[in-house]
Amino acid sequence: MKIISVFFLFILQISCNDLAKKQYQKFEGLALGTVFHITYDPSEYEIAENEIDSLLHLVNKSMSTYIPNSNISKINSGDTTIIVDELFVEVFNKSDRIYKETDGYFDPTIGIIVNAWGFGPKGQLEAVDTTQIQTMLTFVGFNNVKIENGIVQKKFIKTYIDFNAIAKGFAVDVIGRYLEHRNIDNYLIEIGGEIRARGVNSSSNPWTIAIEKPNFDGSRSFQSVIELSNESIATSGNYRKFKIDSLTGEKYAHTMDPKTGFPSKSNLLSASVISEKDCADVDAYATALMSMGLEKSKEFLRNYPDLKAFLIFSEDDGQIKTYTTKNLNLKN
Repeated sequence: MKIISVFFLFILQISCNDLAKKQYQKFEGLALGTVFHITYDPSEYEIAENEIDSLLHLVNKSMSTYIPNSNISKINSGDTTIIVDELFVEVFNKSDRIYKETDGYFDPTIGIIVNAWGFGPKGQLEAVDTTQIQTMLTFVGFNNVKIENGIVQKKFIKTYIDFNAIAKGFAVDVIGRYLEHRNIDNYLIEIGGEIRARGVNSSSNPWTIAIEKPNFDGSRSFQSVIELSNESIATSGNYRKFKIDSLTGEKYAHTMDPKTGFPSKSNLLSASVISEKDCADVDAYATALMSMGLEKSKEFLRNYPDLKAFLIFSEDDGQIKTYTTKNLNLKN
């Protein structure tokens, strides 16, 4: 499960005639443990930085596991008096739907496992063994939590809800909806690589996005380029975010397999999901695909033709290859 963004998408605004460009405005800053960028057409309304800060504060206050007094942190600590807000309810309901659609490969209750491996806000266990993991898996399963009368009900008190694999995408949606409320039709919002695009860029062309190649040497280059037409895109990858066991030297990827409680082991290096759905949705789907691995991801995508996907994987001989769904048109 993603905790912080490990994979960046580069935003390209391509124009053959710079003089024809409109004057779009840009914001950038820090949010949800990563960086954000907003580019928009200010013809109808000029947003102020404090407006964006207020929206991000609402998301953090609701569902950041890194803030001790957030609603989700209090719930995870056993507070049964918290009445959850509308943002929390929406993310909870989306998570429940996608949990079912992905047969549990997207599961926000994997938080206890994420913490155990050192990828969450809680301290890592000194040693993680099969017995400990099996015990913790007892408390994993989104079917064990529900909302009744505005209060989260957990079957097991130790169940730890972690929305970090969907929260960045949802924050993008919250900002996007606010811009649309202000009659801003042309914009692109990116938080830690999760993107929502509407309308056209400053050259009156579709927003153009480059997907990063998985370089293991720390350098950055582009793998492919796509256009977004009133769509969202999210990418999850394992090749940058990992930990190394100090005793064995083994790498542990940050994406957890909710079925085993151990880091996902597959040749899938990254998964980019594109759809007209909300950015929160594609954020969750991208995480689920990384947990599934390559072959299960292909099968899943065949059953959900409203999702476009670009997968990067490694062959047994180390060659890097890609898989593209038939409904996704690449520019290169």
